[in-house]
Amino acid sequence: MPKLTKRFVDALKPVTVDTLYRDSDLKGFGLRAKPSGVLTWVVQYRNKAGRTRKLALGKVGVLTPEEARQLARNALADASKGEDPSADRHAERADLTIAQLVERYLADGPADKPTKKASSWEIDASNLRRHVVPILGSKSLSSVTTADVQRFQRAVTDGKTKAEGKGARKRGRVRVRGGSGTAWRATVVLAGMLAWAVARGMRADNPAKGVRLNKLTKRERFLSGEELARLGEAMATLERQGANGNSLAIVRLLILTGARRTEIASLRWDYVDFERGALRLPDSKTGAKIIPLGAPALDVLAKLPRSAASTWVFPAARGKGYHLGVPAIWRKLVALAGLEGVRLHDLRHGFASFAVADGDSLYLVGKVLGHTQASTTQRYAHLQLDPVRAVADRTARRLARALTGGSGGDNVVKLGSNGQ
Repeated sequence: MPKLTKRFVDALKPVTVDTLYRDSDLKGFGLRAKPSGVLTWVVQYRNKAGRTRKLALGKVGVLTPEEARQLARNALADASKGEDPSADRHAERADLTIAQLVERYLADGPADKPTKKASSWEIDASNLRRHVVPILGSKSLSSVTTADVQRFQRAVTDGKTKAEGKGARKRGRVRVRGGSGTAWRATVVLAGMLAWAVARGMRADNPAKGVRLNKLTKRERFLSGEELARLGEAMATLERQGANGNSLAIVRLLILTGARRTEIASLRWDYVDFERGALRLPDSKTGAKIIPLGAPALDVLAKLPRSAASTWVFPAARGKGYHLGVPAIWRKLVALAGLEGVRLHDLRHGFASFAVADGDSLYLVGKVLGHTQASTTQRYAHLQLDPVRAVADRTARRLARALTGGSGGDNVVKLGSNGQ
């Protein structure tokens, strides 16, 4: 019998029948391999009645050999005390509701997915607690069907979970919206949680598998020069009215940098490199990131007041966190400028659209925005026609003047009636 290590697992070859590999060091600990390629850590023991029981600990890839070995030791220890871990799990599965699964997933899931960012877990928690629990929370995990998941997506699409209430933070309110996009995201998160439950042995299959997701409509709103002028006027108006300076400065920087809202709102002074003209973020949606700054953006930052009491560029008025009031100011700006439906994130699209329309390459624009995949920047490719079209227009005008006998400029050949 081999010792079940990572090296052993990596060297395993596909099997044609269900195969159990027993560990040489820990009696009862094993690895089950299926022809489908699924590898599951298991532990085998005898209960008080002397019957052999087998308990699935988790899948390879979710649990390391060391983690699985420790779980096996715990189960064997429980069995030695007269307990029956397998029976306990079956009873637990029968009683576990989706609401209870949500809390377990949010508590234990981060340990299984260490590379997933805390901000992503916050988004998952919001989708699960505000959409999944109200609709499916009372159902038992074992009773959820594919039809239930499909009905869930339809209900969120129809706005059944739409609500408004207090957020997790002390300040501000949370607006829970319905719609096709919201339902798509909530269903994807639900499917991920159910997949985790399957990997944990809480359920044999994932009822979300095979559900037809809503078709997403890409929202790409580019502000024109005239719309930006109206936005600038609205910002000046609110500034004269005494609106929060931090909110207005954040919006201005979003326009001038193409950065994401949290990247600017959560800036610390030690991230700002005035000498090299850049923001050096130790972490972001795509990991560590450098955001180059143009002169107007540097000017905005240079004029901001600094407080020795806070490391934040935009400190909160109360407490020790950073400023969170941008959405409220943005709603006022949108109303004043007549830009209904424009989102803060559209300012990022606006930066990209201006850069591409001015003739800058998609590669360089992607570098400025911090895109990790070229396909993300490709959405702006159609805007590259603007500088090309300008060349075509100028050339066509010169040729048209030449055709009528006018001056087409240097090196222009006048065409005769026979085209020669």
